Amino acid sequence: MDQFSKTVIVELVMQPPRVIPVTDFLNLTLSYNTGVSFGLFADWFRDAPGYLNAITSGIVLGLVFWASMATKRSEASALGLIAGGALGNILDRLQRSAVTDFIDLHIGEWHWPAFNLADVAISVGAVLLIGMSFRRGANR
Repeated sequence: MDQFSKTVIVELVMQPPRVIPVTDFLNLTLSYNTGVSFGLFADWFRDAPGYLNAITSGIVLGLVFWASMATKRSEASALGLIAGGALGNILDRLQRSAVTDFIDLHIGEWHWPAFNLADVAISVGAVLLIGMSFRRGANR
């Protein structure tokens, strides 16, 4: 879904690039992120996206290994969301040398950094893992 949505946005919806208001708090707007989350370290990786892909690929392999060792389906699913989202962004960097972001949430003039469906999967997976860790702590 992530790769499909990015292709539709880049090739169809955002031709020409523009801001498309969807609701009072949501716009579609095309941007490219050469860094990690929220554009952090973009200057470091702009000229060498391969390094970021190598680091992220190592993390994805670690997450997949962790998921394969998980004893609960919910933990494996959360790890799969994180790994899948990271893989979607790796594929984007390989295709476009940057991650395509297009979801723009805002309140008035304040805008959250643009993101994509891979970022949603990563965030949901992380929230699920954190939530499960609190439940595990309460069960001890």
